[in-house]
Amino acid sequence: MTDDIILKVENVSKQYRLGTIGTGTISHDLNRWWHSIRGKEDPYLKIGETNDRATKGTSDYVWALQDINFEVKRGEVLGIIGKNGAGKSTLLKILSRVTTPTTGAMKSRGRIAALLEVGTGFNPELTGRENIYLNGAILGMTKKEISSKLDEIIEFSGCERYIDTPTKRYSSGMTVRLGFAVAAFLEPEILIIDEVLAVGDAEFQKKALGKMQDVSKNDGRTVLFVSHNMAAVKSLCTRGILLENGQIKYIDEINNIVQKYLSVDDSALNFRKNINFSKDNFKLLSIGAKTVNADYFVPMSRDQQIEIQFEFINNQDNPIHFTLKFKGDDGNYFMTTAMPKDFIIKTNSARKASIFFSKNFFNVGSFYVDLFIIKNGREAIFVENDILIFTINPEINIGGWLGPELGYVRGEFECRLYD
Repeated sequence: MTDDIILKVENVSKQYRLGTIGTGTISHDLNRWWHSIRGKEDPYLKIGETNDRATKGTSDYVWALQDINFEVKRGEVLGIIGKNGAGKSTLLKILSRVTTPTTGAMKSRGRIAALLEVGTGFNPELTGRENIYLNGAILGMTKKEISSKLDEIIEFSGCERYIDTPTKRYSSGMTVRLGFAVAAFLEPEILIIDEVLAVGDAEFQKKALGKMQDVSKNDGRTVLFVSHNMAAVKSLCTRGILLENGQIKYIDEINNIVQKYLSVDDSALNFRKNINFSKDNFKLLSIGAKTVNADYFVPMSRDQQIEIQFEFINNQDNPIHFTLKFKGDDGNYFMTTAMPKDFIIKTNSARKASIFFSKNFFNVGSFYVDLFIIKNGREAIFVENDILIFTINPEINIGGWLGPELGYVRGEFECRLYD
């Protein structure tokens, strides 16, 4: 590895055997041994299926990770994102040497501190103070080195009152507070953080993100960060890896990675058909976003009037209305809107209803819609997050480009000029 590379992953794959038996059976182990003494390849590396948890496979073996290759520079903050089951936690366990890869190798320089699960490395029978010394010893630090950081760790964690209490009596939030403080302040060269920060409260999450930025920028330490909070990922990381079904799909600048993670296939971009939701004599058939007087799948731009249209059948007398919540590509909500509470009337045939947005209402970008179908103005009979995803494309501009306009909406306001 070159001097600026602190972590290198080469052709790493991890295979698991499915079912109630663990990684293998005696017959499989003997078969592996017989091949190894004859200098032949492990026979079970040739079988196994891609890690797609949504489909039923035909093999007892699955590749949780397959052919993973990347390098991390010293002082870099790398975000690792992907859907549940993509292989993120397995990769972090290999990087922190909790488990070994089936094939491939991982090379690193310096100490690695990992916070993968609530209470990682903690002995529940020991007090918080004793666990700090235990974790420091595991990281290879002397008692004197740990003692010099002890007061900072306790203060940052906010657990001073309970520091001499066994950690088995800590809440999950207290445990992750102390665990993060230990991992951050004992000065590892590489800090690995999994989704555990989501357990903490908002104040601690903000504090932890600030600390990670501090150790990377000011101390030159490397951070590997896994989270489903895209706002946190974009604010903290400079580069990202997108995992899908155990394989690296993209490695790129973090904004591009987040955008690719949140995007969907073009065929499903702005239209959902055959939803087949039915409850209490109400049936939702489809939902879509389009330009007024245009077809679905036609690209939309911000200088056009946008229509979100629903097709439904309502065979009940109770008033029904739709509530929509909008998110941007960072996963944060920026707007909620709703139809009148008695908008949908009883009908025995399919009908359509639309919400119209004026020209230049949406800015350029991708938008994610959560749908709530409300009965009697108070009872939600249907809720689905990200039921609709649509994109507003930039207009063709032959003039100079001044950079992207920030924000999700472009409000048009009345302007007056006075003498």
